[in-house]
Amino acid sequence: MKILPNIPAFAKLVYCLKYFNPYRKKIEAAKAAGDFEKERELILSATSTWGPMIMDMFHCRVEVEGLDNLPEEGPVVIIGNHQGYADIAAYFAAFRKFQFGFVAKRELAKIPLYGKWMPRIRSVFIERDDPRASLEAIKAGVELLEKGFSLVIFPEGTRSKGPFCGPFMKGSLKLATKPGVPIVPVSMNGTYKMYEETGVITPTLIRIIVHEPIPTRGITRQEEKELNERVEEIVVSGVQRLAKEMGDL
Repeated sequence: MKILPNIPAFAKLVYCLKYFNPYRKKIEAAKAAGDFEKERELILSATSTWGPMIMDMFHCRVEVEGLDNLPEEGPVVIIGNHQGYADIAAYFAAFRKFQFGFVAKRELAKIPLYGKWMPRIRSVFIERDDPRASLEAIKAGVELLEKGFSLVIFPEGTRSKGPFCGPFMKGSLKLATKPGVPIVPVSMNGTYKMYEETGVITPTLIRIIVHEPIPTRGITRQEEKELNERVEEIVVSGVQRLAKEMGDL
């Protein structure tokens, strides 16, 4: 990490937290009252403010294709590729129809200040090296979906840091198939250029494709077995198309 060149950028990221803070007590109150509809509404307001602000502050442009494929309301499980740290902000800037949190690795909880916001927006932390903890995380995610909260999962399990996708982890789609919610495949390219490519936060173009939703309610076991490969093919082919159009391949 290049610390000195990034100091102004880190200061901006901390500054942006003030736009989250007015929602904190309201979100916690709605959660305590069991008012999930109000909680989702407040989370969406918070993330829809923060995401576009981050993109604008760092002069990044987000273009979305197929936005009409995103259902009008959740819950859904969004399955996408994972290029860089900017993926989360780009998602919040692009998708403003309904609330969604993330299935994220436990290390993100340790990020100063921002780590506390991940569970607050109904994200789930997962220990990928601990099978028992991973099962508990999936269970927690299913419970959120059953309450109407949507989730994003990156099945690669780590950042690709470039225009190529890593293999999808098998079993990650059970988060959607167990409660029977639709899967929305998403392909994204360009977020790695915002930080991972140079080690310095840099303006860039980010392009996203929202593919047609895939129903999972009532699917057969054979269809479920084939689902992982099907979703991976859709996401990867979309990333490759974007990368070629953007001159990255």
